[in-house]
Amino acid sequence: QVQLVESGGGLVQPGDSLRLSCVASGSGFSILGMGWSRQAPGKQRELVASINRSGTTTYRDSVKGRFTISRDDAKNTVYLQMNSLKPEDTAVYYCNRVPGPTLSWGLGTQVTVSS
Repeated sequence: QVQLVESGGGLVQPGDSLRLSCVASGSGFSILGMGWSRQAPGKQRELVASINRSGTTTYRDSVKGRFTISRDDAKNTVYLQMNSLKPEDTAVYYCNRVPGPTLSWGLGTQVTVSS
């Protein structure tokens, strides 16, 4: 059973950057496609970016050119580099397998963008 732990969030100003990390415990990480999703208060969770086993990436239109997803299979870790952050990026960010079936969700990491 793979368990996921997200970290790296924080309170930043518009235009700042953050790098999120998701560490997966357990075996089999390298065979998983992974993605970052986010959930803002009162809104549904939405997929922001994904990366497959070969390193091919996809992004939600609203973050294209600003966010970069990457992975380090040796460290069982997937990253989300977020640049030029906007207030509308404020949300709890989660990682999980993409496509499904989903693994047990971690606690996520809060990202707040505010001046």
